[in-house]
Amino acid sequence: MTRYLLTLGAALSLLMSEAQPLRTPSPSPTQTLTQEFGISNVELSYSRPGKKGRKVFGDLVPFGQVWRTGANSATTISFGDDVQIGEVKVPAGKYGLLTIPDKDSWTFIITRQLDVTNPAHYDPQQDVVRVQARPWALREPVETFTMEFTDVKPGSCNLQLQWENTAVALPISTDIDTKVMAQINQAMNVDSKPYFQAAMYYMESGRDLNQALVWFDKAAQQQPDAYWVQHQRANCLARLGRKEEARAAAQKSRELAVKAQNDDYVRLNDKLLQQLK
Repeated sequence: MTRYLLTLGAALSLLMSEAQPLRTPSPSPTQTLTQEFGISNVELSYSRPGKKGRKVFGDLVPFGQVWRTGANSATTISFGDDVQIGEVKVPAGKYGLLTIPDKDSWTFIITRQLDVTNPAHYDPQQDVVRVQARPWALREPVETFTMEFTDVKPGSCNLQLQWENTAVALPISTDIDTKVMAQINQAMNVDSKPYFQAAMYYMESGRDLNQALVWFDKAAQQQPDAYWVQHQRANCLARLGRKEEARAAAQKSRELAVKAQNDDYVRLNDKLLQQLK
């Protein structure tokens, strides 16, 4: 009998060692978001707990205490370029993101710590910046904790948090103008000059339209069949108040677009020509 039990135990041990590990869905799945921002990217990694009938803020997530801003793992945010948060310039790199929720005011914390899953392990001396933000009430409850980048513009965006009936946002900005202008100045000293991109930046950022037009003209000389160049050249002429020339450029762009069978630009030029009547 003893020998039988030993043999049976060995067989069970062998079966257990060969068994595949059981994989089940995570109760708080991880999400990684990458947002193109400025001339680089912002990447956010966090886990998403569910409400599951519980009261969240002020109970599951206590007021006035450091929260890892998610569940299970630490929340991290990476900046591909320098950004501005509050009054602080935050260098490019990877950081931890913590919050201190409260009823009428939240505190966002960008920290050098990347592994804070327990408030007891949080070290305030590792803070890079703290920012206060006022939460607002949502019309509809959010079941799963959600973070997303909203109001994304060339030089600014918001990192917005939503859960239960509460939303709050962290403003983030970056100085793209200095960087882009440095690129333009450098690019204009090489043989293959990016006239079209430089002209578009000048026009869309409210800079010297006359300089933009000079570059649109040169871009059109580089690519005589580029209907998109002629269309933007027409837009620039329109902004300068030179309607006759704008109409001519738009009509030329339309003809090139018809030849290239690009219906989108045909419609864009039809719309522009209608506005220029």
